[in-house]
Amino acid sequence: MKKPIGATLLFILAILCLPARGVSAIPKKDAWYTQHYIIMQDFERKAYRTLSVDGRKVFQELFWAARTQDARAMYQARLEYVKKNFWKENNQQPWNTDRSRVYLLNGSPASIDVDQNSSWPSAGIPNEMRQATDRTNEDVGANRGEVWTYPHSRYFVQYNFIFVQPSQWKVVNSGDRYRGELEDYNKNVTFGIADLEKYKQDLAALDKKK
Repeated sequence: MKKPIGATLLFILAILCLPARGVSAIPKKDAWYTQHYIIMQDFERKAYRTLSVDGRKVFQELFWAARTQDARAMYQARLEYVKKNFWKENNQQPWNTDRSRVYLLNGSPASIDVDQNSSWPSAGIPNEMRQATDRTNEDVGANRGEVWTYPHSRYFVQYNFIFVQPSQWKVVNSGDRYRGELEDYNKNVTFGIADLEKYKQDLAALDKKK
């Protein structure tokens, strides 16, 4: 469900424009790693970076073998969603954006509040006359800000995004004290590991970089 929010939101978001916990880090190059980084636990990230090419291939198999089939199916559905809906932010790696990482980890928000630029032209302009910063086909009504809300325990967790021309949405730090709890819950429970000790032993045996 989408709802309009006041123009004062952008002023607040600009003040709070600081790196957010977890979702703002952007790994590079390795497509599998960039896809799974946000749902990986810290020890998995550390182990993966130490592995050889062959070791990483085995790691990728062990990663999902240690989790349930339902968790894997859920993740694949979320990945397909971000490929379809967020590709204009990063057409090479659509999963490697702030909105995509939040979606991959937490799923669909319960609500999305939007701040819209009502003066932004949204129709009647031929494609060849549009400016390079035209984003009317990326977000309905040329949204300038979005707030995604997730229920967690007895609380609500919010992620604030601001639009950065020409095509990116950046998450900003709202100071939400329960955001870390939500992210940890999804890493440890939604995408939790069935047999942690055996999994760690299997990872320790993988081929390391020379």
